[in-house]
Amino acid sequence: MIRTIAISFLIVVALMALAPVRYERQFRDSPNAAPSKQFPLGTDDLGRDRLSRLIYGTRVSLLLATAAAVLSCLGAALLGGAAGFGIADGIILATADLFLSLPWLFLLLIVRAFLPLNVSPMLSVTITFLLLGALGWAAPAKVVRAAVRKLRGSDFILQARAAGCAPSRLLWKHLIPNAMPILWAQLFITIPAYVLAETTLGMLGLGVMEPLPSWGNLLRELGGGAIHPWQFAPVLLLAAVVGSFQVIFEREDYSV
Repeated sequence: MIRTIAISFLIVVALMALAPVRYERQFRDSPNAAPSKQFPLGTDDLGRDRLSRLIYGTRVSLLLATAAAVLSCLGAALLGGAAGFGIADGIILATADLFLSLPWLFLLLIVRAFLPLNVSPMLSVTITFLLLGALGWAAPAKVVRAAVRKLRGSDFILQARAAGCAPSRLLWKHLIPNAMPILWAQLFITIPAYVLAETTLGMLGLGVMEPLPSWGNLLRELGGGAIHPWQFAPVLLLAAVVGSFQVIFEREDYSV
């Protein structure tokens, strides 16, 4: 029941596309307005509708975190699969261990800090999530490597080989379909991790740049000035989304 509710909630959030006004539109006569019929979550200090910015920011954070997770998992599938077949296994494993030994969030902060801060909002989005995708492949790659090695030694693969099954058929008809649940699990585990990583970068001013909203830069305004209860809407939505992912996948069995 709880899992169904979590899935339904994520679907509603993913489909939340209609914003009352554009995220950058300013109502100069209503800065820092309290919630009202016109502005259900009030306005910020520039007179921008908080609800519209929250909807746009949710769209940016979720869609691009998903894109970054897909990029990471594609890299993990290629590198982890190659290592599982014994192709450059030592090099790939050593590189993955190196990436995992470093605090990757701090590595992300260092790399992002070396890049220009005065970039356009769309370029900042691209940079942020390309970095997330490029730096997050190591852990999924090790899982994929272990799954491929286990599958290669399984009874049904040995029987297929004994029956004269061609290597290409073994790969496309047996190995890949049986490894896909592992890869899907890694994808959906990575998405909330990337959402939180972008939020951290945005709160530090190194993520998605203004005026384009994201959960990270929406939460920056909690760091100073007077705080009102309705300003915690991004926090509550972020916690609900990440918690929903946790509820959905904490009991899933992705063993091969």
